[in-house]
Amino acid sequence: MNADDSVFLGDVVKTRKPHPCGGDTWTVIRTGADIKIRCLTCGRIVMMDRVTFLKRRKVTVSRLEQSEQEQTEGVG
Repeated sequence: MNADDSVFLGDVVKTRKPHPCGGDTWTVIRTGADIKIRCLTCGRIVMMDRVTFLKRRKVTVSRLEQSEQEQTEGVG
């Protein structure tokens, strides 16, 4: 696993191809063996396996700070 393969809860990512609604920006709402993402344009939720997600991801636009990640996960 590369350093590029890291995916964190709350990451905002761009995909290689746009969603049918026209948006290409997504937020990660679940991580693990499968990744769940939400379209920031229309709100549609898509779940895919990690390998497929890593192939479709173009770039990570932004990442939550550590303290924000803990609050999102319910820790702290």
